[in-house]
Amino acid sequence: MALDKPYLDVPGTTIFDAEQSRRGYWLNQFCMSLMKADNRERFKANERAYLDEWDMTEEQKDAVIARDLNWCIRTGGNIYFLAKIGATDGKSFQQMAGSMTGMTEEEYRNMMVAGGRSANGNRVVGEDGDAQAHRQPQGRAGQNAKA
Repeated sequence: MALDKPYLDVPGTTIFDAEQSRRGYWLNQFCMSLMKADNRERFKANERAYLDEWDMTEEQKDAVIARDLNWCIRTGGNIYFLAKIGATDGKSFQQMAGSMTGMTEEEYRNMMVAGGRSANGNRVVGEDGDAQAHRQPQGRAGQNAKA
């Protein structure tokens, strides 16, 4: 019997629950492997070959290669584990968070210093707030970074 998950209606939010944990087990194990310098070097030398050593889905591997952290989260990644990818790339957590919202590091920092996003319009999917999925440019921001 499936559990009632009222939190699935929170815009822009993927809750890391037991289901997500099972889905992302190998993705998160890969991330934890990056705590060792020799593994980071192997990953940087040939990302695909290193990822192929892990029992991850192709979608998870593609998400890592794209450095699309929102995609990684949707496939079971936990942000605390995914931070190891950012650290391997020399990124701060603030830079990573900015990339997840489509903002520059400075824009993200300024938003957070100003108190973060308003909850108004962002309590449930379908409201008219800035955290709604149709207002989030994560995909474009990630693609622009590669261009």
